[in-house]
Amino acid sequence: MAQIKDIIEYFRPYWKLSIFSIGAACVYELIDLVVPYAIGQILNILSNQALDKPLTGFISKFASITNSPVDKPLSLGILLGIIFLVTVVRAPTQPWLTVWFHWDIALKSRRDKTESAIAKILTLPLEYYDENNPGRIAGRVARGLANHTWTYPEIAGQMIPKLVRVLGIFVCILFIEWRIAVLYLISFVVILGLTLKKLRQLIWHEERLDKYMEDTESRTSEIISNIKTVKAFATESQELKRQAIRLKREFIVIDNRIHRGYTKLSTIQRTMIQICVFVVFGFTLAATVNGRISLGHFIMTYTLASMAYAELEPISNLAEIFARRISSMLRFHEFLQTPSGVDSQGLLEVRETAQKPYKFTGKVEFSGLSFGYEENRHVLHDINLLIKPYETVALVGRSGSGKSTLVKLLLRYFEPNQGKILIDGEDIRNLDVGNYRRRLAIVHQEVDVFNGTVLDNLRYGRTDATFAEVEEASRISRLDEVIRVLPNGYYTVVGERGVRLSGGQRQRLGIARALLVEPDVLVFDEATSSLDYESERAIQLAMRSLQGTRTTIIIAHRLSTVREADKIVVLDQGRIIEVGSHEELLRHGGIYHRLHALQETGALLS
Repeated sequence: MAQIKDIIEYFRPYWKLSIFSIGAACVYELIDLVVPYAIGQILNILSNQALDKPLTGFISKFASITNSPVDKPLSLGILLGIIFLVTVVRAPTQPWLTVWFHWDIALKSRRDKTESAIAKILTLPLEYYDENNPGRIAGRVARGLANHTWTYPEIAGQMIPKLVRVLGIFVCILFIEWRIAVLYLISFVVILGLTLKKLRQLIWHEERLDKYMEDTESRTSEIISNIKTVKAFATESQELKRQAIRLKREFIVIDNRIHRGYTKLSTIQRTMIQICVFVVFGFTLAATVNGRISLGHFIMTYTLASMAYAELEPISNLAEIFARRISSMLRFHEFLQTPSGVDSQGLLEVRETAQKPYKFTGKVEFSGLSFGYEENRHVLHDINLLIKPYETVALVGRSGSGKSTLVKLLLRYFEPNQGKILIDGEDIRNLDVGNYRRRLAIVHQEVDVFNGTVLDNLRYGRTDATFAEVEEASRISRLDEVIRVLPNGYYTVVGERGVRLSGGQRQRLGIARALLVEPDVLVFDEATSSLDYESERAIQLAMRSLQGTRTTIIIAHRLSTVREADKIVVLDQGRIIEVGSHEELLRHGGIYHRLHALQETGALLS
């Protein structure tokens, strides 16, 4: 669970600059108090009243150094010079010693934490993305980063210095008239106490609002991703109605709970502030009439008190802004604290000495393998299977039989509950996950394509591939047939998620991309299940040309894809039921024979 200290730790790398810039801002706020003091002393000179002893001593010392008489012109000149120093001279220095550093720290921290967020996105386990869609994740990260960035200059550059100014005013008034200082202090404690108490209640509503906004953004992201389905089923009105209900819920919280609460708080604050200013004015006037303080001190005290009470409203506003943002900032830190996947250990580390790349013969063995996504519910049960080097093995079975799960374990997306997976006799858990995965390649049913050129996508797994190697991989995968009809060939931009390519074209691109990394083990995960006959035939020919060149694992629903496999493994309810060639399994008359018969007669495979 994220806490306030996590928000503070966000800026920890720049704590030295923070101390300097906050300290400078506080000093400038205190320097401002010199002006009302100097004006008060000028009034004492003009009304022939005594100056403060420290000031009198300073003027005398200055007169002795300059051999000048101690008179009104000298005293007025010195006070005027002090005002000039703290106003005109300090003006060009303040922005560079305060505002520059406040935003410099905020922007540097945003850069650092954006990198941390991207690193977290890259290392989260796959199941996290099953529960959280891109809209929810992107919204949480964007709001968290933005609110951290805007909040730091406001808290460090305004709120803290203003509180220091208020404290400095209290000290000044304390030296002049302690009764007024005590009244001033009590009023501030009461007003700030009431503000903080109300803000704690409002923060709870802000947390609710943040969750509601995430839900709305999440659904909006889904609508955009699935817009073709929405239009196909003509459910635009339903989606709009559903989102309108969510927006109405957000509005009720914002307007009736949060905005109304802040307005009530502002009303109470302003009323109390004006009462306190009037009371302080009365007490200061009484002290002046009774001769306890001079006319200059009267002006100074009332001016300083007015300045202090004037700071209460911006301080409260900054506190309100922080209250509005704290929920999204905490949720951002909760995201950063999400445990990374066990499969991502060391993937982002930059090693000082490059580790020697792995090279496998492609011998894969599943030994006593059992696994379940839930602790007490196994998806795979005691899997024992040997895949020889350069062998083509097909995994078939009903949906949910465990075929894809077996491949996920091979790629180390998850760790088995029991048993182990060996490659060339080595337990894959003992291997560096990054170097290990670089020797494997997988072509999914839905090939992920990035918004860029065809060439960029082909070289994604191996950026140093030569153009000749790209052309060879394209020839083997029959992508070259597609390239010839594209407007700019390899330099054609394919669009977001490859929308300018058909499903079959994306599959061929996926195969070519996989071939370019020259894997020792190549996996086809239902690579033809959603294609038309012509595209399926092209992919089958590409897959056939790869047989015997490397260890190949094929997951398929369409049994026509796996007829020529060296070995066909039939799974059912997470267990291996049959193993053999196409002809052997047909003669056996088991599950494979029944599935084959269903597909031959045109029935749908369940």
